[in-house]
Amino acid sequence: MAELTIVHIGDLHGHLVPRPNVRGDGTGRAEGGLAHLAAMVAQIRAERPASLLANTGDTIQGSAEALFTRGQALVDVVDRLGVDLFAPGNWDYLYGKERFLELFGPGTGSGPSRTRWGAVAANVYHAGTRDLLLPPYLVTEVAGLRVGVVGLSSERAVNALGPWVTEGIEFTDDGHEVPAHVRTLREEEGVDLVVLVSEFGLAKNVLIAEVNPGIDVVLSSDMHEETRDCVVTSTGALVSEVGQDGTRLARLDVTVEGGRVTGHRYRLHTVDAGTAPDRGVARLVDEVRAPFLAGPAFRPHVNPLNGAVLDRPIDDVVGRTEVGLHRSGFCGEGYPAAVEGTSHDFLSAAICEVAGTDVGHLRGFRYGTHVAPGPVRLEDLYHYLPVGAQLARTTVTGEQLRRSLEDSADGTFNPDPFRWTGGWVHAYAGVRYALDVFADKGSRVSAVQVRRGDGDWSDLEPGATYTLAGYWYPRVPDKVGGIDGGEVTVLGRAGAALDGPGAAGGPGAAGAVDVTEHVVDHLARHVVRAEEPRVRLVRPLPDRLWSFPEIQPLRGAR
Repeated sequence: MAELTIVHIGDLHGHLVPRPNVRGDGTGRAEGGLAHLAAMVAQIRAERPASLLANTGDTIQGSAEALFTRGQALVDVVDRLGVDLFAPGNWDYLYGKERFLELFGPGTGSGPSRTRWGAVAANVYHAGTRDLLLPPYLVTEVAGLRVGVVGLSSERAVNALGPWVTEGIEFTDDGHEVPAHVRTLREEEGVDLVVLVSEFGLAKNVLIAEVNPGIDVVLSSDMHEETRDCVVTSTGALVSEVGQDGTRLARLDVTVEGGRVTGHRYRLHTVDAGTAPDRGVARLVDEVRAPFLAGPAFRPHVNPLNGAVLDRPIDDVVGRTEVGLHRSGFCGEGYPAAVEGTSHDFLSAAICEVAGTDVGHLRGFRYGTHVAPGPVRLEDLYHYLPVGAQLARTTVTGEQLRRSLEDSADGTFNPDPFRWTGGWVHAYAGVRYALDVFADKGSRVSAVQVRRGDGDWSDLEPGATYTLAGYWYPRVPDKVGGIDGGEVTVLGRAGAALDGPGAAGGPGAAGAVDVTEHVVDHLARHVVRAEEPRVRLVRPLPDRLWSFPEIQPLRGAR
């Protein structure tokens, strides 16, 4: 008999310092912060030397510090945590293949995988080949226990931008590689315990465990769910997911005997000031943040994705909000995150106002932060918009808009999680509608209305033309917000049409304006105030499957 403790973190999304929790379960105390997280990890390791620390992806994206250093700020700090196991997430590929391999590829680490943090991924290939970017698995020994670890990275490219971000990389999306590696670990490597570290998200990872009975533990990320009790599958696998932004840490103690788990104890901890920060990590966080904050160390930074220049400190106050901003509500709350969130309502409204369009579009991405009522700082905006997007406007037909609504709903609530498209329902300022998540594909959305400018609401007309604003990237110049519309106008300073080199975007482009600056312009004119929900649920979202509240229904809706 042997005992092992697994410490699980994931979906840090670039967060270095604590942030508020303005969701219904908030206590008023700030949560997260890598210095507090590091101290909690150290406490557990001191108590349980036979332990492994797993990080399950989406680490080096989600903040200004991450973006402008192409992930280095996060790598430098997380290196201090001593991560043993790592499954990269889709956002960890944001800076391209070369940068990904520079940070996590073979030769970047000294452990059994020879990759930084023990990075493993059985489903990510050099394009056009069957050669893997990373080892598919690793074997490590802890206190005489042989542990085999299979990795699944994201099952998709960075959909919010486009497949061009991950040029040279191919992903598979069904986990078909897992059974062979589990057999190898059991039959050839002679491991006592098989762990799957996976960024496929809780819903898919549970299904993968159900059809792979050789898996003992699954450490999951992507959906930002919080398993307050670990999921126990029909095959006996123990499954954990740990929220977002470094605000949660899971501890799983397992007893292993005869090649199987005979006992376990699971706890999901909130990371906050109840644990004193690790002083060394706190100093390092201060060091990597100093060039971005007001003070003598501040310097301008060039956005590596679009060439726009950050020329002001990120702790500058750029606006105010009267409502808590977030997109993390549980099913059954007034703003369930899978459908809507105050942060996305605000940001899409800002896009709409700056561009002067009928509709403002924003993808339903899961990353972000929480902002309490009061000042809004530039760094808050970079937590929401750290993807190098510019802003453009175009025209779409009513039928295109309706189809976009339906596609987004199906990508969130399809009863087969493997048909989900990543993220949640998109945000559409200037649009309101009814949503029946239980209806058939193509029939979930009804009673769609659009408000042109400051006018009255009117029914969507399939053949009518509407103006729409949203994300724009020079690699897909004919799309705005991922939609093929009419003529595209890229917006520069103060919402003016951008002509010349800046419209081409890319590093070094003169005149490129990041979408964050457009939101800053909006905040100079408007305080963020509460608005009525834009989406009316015809029927409540599905009931939870397990003891903990769900953010996205884990079996969709049927």
